[in-house]
Amino acid sequence: MYDENNIFAKILRGEIPCDKIYEDDNVLFFYDINPLAKVHVLGIPKVKCKDFSEFVKKTNPEKITNFFKKTEMIINRLEIADSGYRIISNSGHDGGQEVPHFHIHILGGEKITNFFKLDLK
Repeated sequence: MYDENNIFAKILRGEIPCDKIYEDDNVLFFYDINPLAKVHVLGIPKVKCKDFSEFVKKTNPEKITNFFKKTEMIINRLEIADSGYRIISNSGHDGGQEVPHFHIHILGGEKITNFFKLDLK
């Protein structure tokens, strides 16, 4: 079940401020307050979905396409398309998801190293 009190829901309602890059009726992109790279942007759709799977299952195809087209627009606006970037979406407890609202991280502006180490024993 979707948690109406997660931090991204509060940001979408305007209860918590953010450093917006772009917003329209369907999406919001803003700078991460704890960046892991020179450029670290969060992108969230304005739909009540806790993770990627729920976003894909519950959202109409036009909104899904729009979200990823806007992601491309932001990457170009940030001028990191040519040098390279990383898009990350964590899902669920084992996937490291901290906020139960589907979102992506766009990292760039410098050489992105492996932030995550997996124990493959």
